[in-house]
Amino acid sequence: MTMTVPAVPYLESGDRLTRDEFERRYEAMPHGTKAELIEGVVYVASPVRFATHGEPHSRIITLLGVYAAATPGVRVGDNATVRLDWANELQPDGLLRIERGASLIDADGYVQGPPEFVAEIAGSSAAQDMHDKLRIYRRSGVQEYLVWPVFEQRIEWFALDAGDYRPIPADPDAITRSRVFPGLWLDLPALVRGDMAGALAVLQQGIAAAEHAAFVTRLRSIK
Repeated sequence: MTMTVPAVPYLESGDRLTRDEFERRYEAMPHGTKAELIEGVVYVASPVRFATHGEPHSRIITLLGVYAAATPGVRVGDNATVRLDWANELQPDGLLRIERGASLIDADGYVQGPPEFVAEIAGSSAAQDMHDKLRIYRRSGVQEYLVWPVFEQRIEWFALDAGDYRPIPADPDAITRSRVFPGLWLDLPALVRGDMAGALAVLQQGIAAAEHAAFVTRLRSIK
């Protein structure tokens, strides 16, 4: 029996490829495949479980989508490919980018350059999201990085400060506020416990704040 060899090799976790070759093989993969190039190494994602990824992912995307809908000049992405450099092409679970900010949408329709905000759902603190990806996002200039190690029932939100990521502390009212996106107020404990009504109520307070209105005005003035 003759073995059929595909015209384009499949992506396999552990492959070491250039970004061009990674993209060539990715385009030939079955629809629905998720793969990333991290420091020149291919990682093909495993099937996604509902409770440990699908549902937390939906909570984050819901909040980012509501914020972007209320903030002209800011766009939200869900699993969008981000080209950062020739060895790193990531597909973050969620992102926010300022339309006239540090990134652009290139001729192929991909995000080129660092979005201002990236969110990743991680299995645990041992996951790549807490280590390799954190270093890549930091080095590439992603201003804020939110990572959720689901099994550990916590969310970490970092801001880039003097070239390093530092945790954004919650304010006395237990709300954590973005430093890059005024009005992006998140009740992280509510998110973790699945209280989306409470999380949305806090976000709406942020959107109604004067700082958010000033941000929208500033974005409209950018040519």
